[in-house]
Amino acid sequence: YNNYPYRQDTLQPQQPLIPTKEIYQYDAPWLIYALDWCKTPIEQKSFRLAIGSFIEDSNNKLQIISRTDLLDHVPPSRNDFTAVAEADSYYPITKVLWEPRKTDARSSDLLATTGDILRIWELVDDPRYGSTNSITTRNNSNSYVHTPQQLVKKAELVNMKQSDFSAPLTSFDWNETDPSLIVTSSIDTTCTVWNVETNQAKTQLIAHDSDVYDVAFMHGSADTFASVGADGSVRLFDLRSLEHSTILYETQPVPNTTPNRMHNSVPLLRLQFSRMNSNLLATFHMVSSSVQILDIRYPSAPIAELCKSHSGSINCISWSPTEPGQIVTGGDDSQVLVWNINQNEPRNSYYNHQPPRTIQDPLLAYVADAEVNSLTWSKSCPDWIGVGFGKTVQALRV
Repeated sequence: YNNYPYRQDTLQPQQPLIPTKEIYQYDAPWLIYALDWCKTPIEQKSFRLAIGSFIEDSNNKLQIISRTDLLDHVPPSRNDFTAVAEADSYYPITKVLWEPRKTDARSSDLLATTGDILRIWELVDDPRYGSTNSITTRNNSNSYVHTPQQLVKKAELVNMKQSDFSAPLTSFDWNETDPSLIVTSSIDTTCTVWNVETNQAKTQLIAHDSDVYDVAFMHGSADTFASVGADGSVRLFDLRSLEHSTILYETQPVPNTTPNRMHNSVPLLRLQFSRMNSNLLATFHMVSSSVQILDIRYPSAPIAELCKSHSGSINCISWSPTEPGQIVTGGDDSQVLVWNINQNEPRNSYYNHQPPRTIQDPLLAYVADAEVNSLTWSKSCPDWIGVGFGKTVQALRV
């Protein structure tokens, strides 16, 4: 990372007092799409990421990678990361998340993935974390050889009340306040709230007029979530009162060039609530280089817009887990930009019916080697951001 503005050839890593790297890199044998950073606060276990492949045939993978120098009983390696577990997935994984926090005394970790359906996985622990499962063996030269851990499929959750066909799932979110709840979004216009302790659907609702592309719980709430989709709207729901929803924002209509199209708004692709201010969420349009920041207290218009720094479409966003107002964006221009939405914020700026503040200058910038498709700002290691591009994952120190 470097302060903005920058020249790519002047990016120089800082020299910390304690020897460490500014970038850790993992090169997978396939294109990477799904990406999430482990949320455990235990230092030795915190530097792990889950990644999902994007392969057009039926041979996709879910993989767990861990920083090699933090693994016990592993021979010295030039590789920054080591794959410690892998599982097969028929379809590409649209999203992967580690469990928000453990609710019992088990030593293993849970993960969830979406694609054709919602799946819950258990990562079986190994001896260095207190389990009885051996992950190391000795070869003929009496040295240790690393053996992967195991990803065990715990549950497959399918809601097929309407028909025998299960529509593909585009995304999901795992509730941090009540980890028994997961909400999924689908191309069939619906969102479904699941209880992953009973493996039952709690409720299903028609959320949009067409495909739902993303869904997210409000941080700190067990009841409130929002969704975006092809109809160009952000909608807010409350599990305690599902007969009503609030339209927080709608994109402007565009000239309708397709007579049979149900709507002519620009689709919204992703959204995420701020981890530090639950009233704020970020979203962005399809084929757009700007991000809209919304305040749920003031529906209908963004309070701020991040723009004019990406030269290509934005693909992913992630809020800082510790710094209020900081958010990272990644796009087709290979840039990773860290922004501060509170930068130069005037006092009493959150008034309704005011035009959004335009924020053009990010705090930090980094240029990857390819289009950036995935971002995850680590909660357990908040100085690190995970970036997915092409077949590569990089952990960047910020």
